[in-house]
Amino acid sequence: MTVNEVIFEIEKKIPISQAEDFDNVGLLCGNPSREVTGILVCHDALEKVVDEAIAKNLNLIVTFHPIIFSGLKSITGKNYVEQAVLKAIENKIAIYAIHTAFDNDYFGVNYRICKELGLENQKILMPKTNNLKKLEVYVPREYSENLKNVLFKAGAGSIGFYDECSFTVSGNGTFRPVEGSNPFSGTKNVRELADEVMISVILENEKQHQIINEMKTAHPYEEVAYQLINLDNENHYTGLGRFGDLKEEMEEADFLAFVKEKFKLKVIRHSDFTSKKIKRVGVLGGSGASGIKAAKSQKCDAYLTGDMKYHDFFQSEGKMLICDIGHFESEQFVAQQIIEILSEIFPKFAVSKSVEKTNPVNYFL
Repeated sequence: MTVNEVIFEIEKKIPISQAEDFDNVGLLCGNPSREVTGILVCHDALEKVVDEAIAKNLNLIVTFHPIIFSGLKSITGKNYVEQAVLKAIENKIAIYAIHTAFDNDYFGVNYRICKELGLENQKILMPKTNNLKKLEVYVPREYSENLKNVLFKAGAGSIGFYDECSFTVSGNGTFRPVEGSNPFSGTKNVRELADEVMISVILENEKQHQIINEMKTAHPYEEVAYQLINLDNENHYTGLGRFGDLKEEMEEADFLAFVKEKFKLKVIRHSDFTSKKIKRVGVLGGSGASGIKAAKSQKCDAYLTGDMKYHDFFQSEGKMLICDIGHFESEQFVAQQIIEILSEIFPKFAVSKSVEKTNPVNYFL
């Protein structure tokens, strides 16, 4: 398989288009047409990870964090980013980053955090909005089932854990072929009355191009009558963060001890105790100050994330225990998650987890 073919299969499982706009995800460097000898999965694609890929003869690195982010105008090896990228290019190794595409994925980073905590009744903390559309298309009745099947196969009609969702309305359509037309039915310059149905399906923005192309290819009409309607509905299956309930409520000190054990932490920075028991917990892997407001609005008793600044802890306001468990620590399961996904997609392909330590944070105790 080529790099492009591997990426295509990965993105069917984790669409890169669901990443945040600021993020630099996807293929960062490498020849997309090159045959893949094997995949190395890592948290950060540092130079020592590239060395590991070279030693193992694996020429595709799938990394969680992008090694190239912004402002890179040349690659001469003058810093750790350029050294890693330059070595990868020189050794014909491709680097593919997944980052916030996996943060926003329903079964991504935050799903695993909640699973480790044993949270029940889980929901997305900050659902994505404005990434859903409704497609309405008109088609002759006898072609409607075939067109629905094409739309479903292309990715339309998926709502949460349901797929092949649609609504059909019957009616009569009119059209008049004029000069230059090549009508499927009817006579030029004569108005035609057609027995048609309107098929309505939901689709995600990132799938629009593919769905519309497949629809037009399968449709019998020369000119396809359809419309796309932007929806303000929240997508409750895509978005940042997550929240859920512990099976049993805990005292705050007991909860911190529980988290420390589950995540094998050396330290937890946290806000003042609220004198409330912990039942509902919000989480956001990585840098999560942006989720504090959402966690409070969902009446979370505790919020777990990383990279909290001094003033972020004031936002607790005595209503919620804010816990900084560390950036890497909150994402520590990501590489294994990606390994599991890739192993399922490519059961006969060489997929390895990097053994190199990439977390730059250490503790003096």
